[in-house]
Amino acid sequence: MLGAAIGGCALVAASTAPAAAHPAHPRDLTYVSLGDSYTSGPAIPGQVDAGCARSDHNYPSLLAARRGVTAFKDVSCAGATTEEMWKAQGTNAPQLDALGRNTDLVTVQIGGNDVGFGPIISTCARLGVQDPAGNPCERSYRAAGYDRLALTVLQTAPKIDRVLRAVHARAPHARVLLVGYPDLLPDDGSGCFPSVPFAEGDFPYLRDTEKRLNLMLRLVASWNRAEYVDTYGPTVGHDMCKAPADRWIEPLQPASPAAPAHPNAKGEAAMAEAVLDRLGPARGRG
Repeated sequence: MLGAAIGGCALVAASTAPAAAHPAHPRDLTYVSLGDSYTSGPAIPGQVDAGCARSDHNYPSLLAARRGVTAFKDVSCAGATTEEMWKAQGTNAPQLDALGRNTDLVTVQIGGNDVGFGPIISTCARLGVQDPAGNPCERSYRAAGYDRLALTVLQTAPKIDRVLRAVHARAPHARVLLVGYPDLLPDDGSGCFPSVPFAEGDFPYLRDTEKRLNLMLRLVASWNRAEYVDTYGPTVGHDMCKAPADRWIEPLQPASPAAPAHPNAKGEAAMAEAVLDRLGPARGRG
């Protein structure tokens, strides 16, 4: 019943996404990027903030350059959860502090660490080595009689809702885009053990968990006058199981400069394109 309800809501969300007010002069854009490591780009050259593992070739930086914005603040930080929107992270101020009434554009990519991307990956890799032909990770997360990851995704929804409401309050004139997560594992449910050491039956389970997270983000965006950016669809076929030349997400032992299970430079460029597509063509001065 829950799946059917969410599926129905998804159709509503897709058909009722609000038309945001665009700034009159996009060349004068003031742009702020909020987010976690999928935004900041750990290990991707060149790193400009060691404390947050932030790259100057992450998707916000590429977007800012392509869009020619006047003022750009990227406060994304590896390890950030929704709490870091309000709390300092090391020497870095709360991310929401970067917003102001003159902010025109905000991108937000958050929620993966609230759901527990890191612990999920380490748990499923450990169990996968023990039972590569089974689905030990799924069995572990369903051992209590319900899907703990599905519940965690639902519990993360009000946290995302709170973030978006805070963004609107601090930047009331901004166009707000909530960016989803790219395709991490083969969309067809196939596996690639031992390159990615998850059990064969856990690949489709983890794929569906990520899709559930992205669906939740899409719905919460629609409820909060924000626009959802799908980065999953444009990255299908470039997951961490693909050959090094074809993948945009690095596996647990990266071959290109990137954090394990994170986008490489090609992945960040693909997410930049997805955001640019959502923004649409820049308007000239009228």
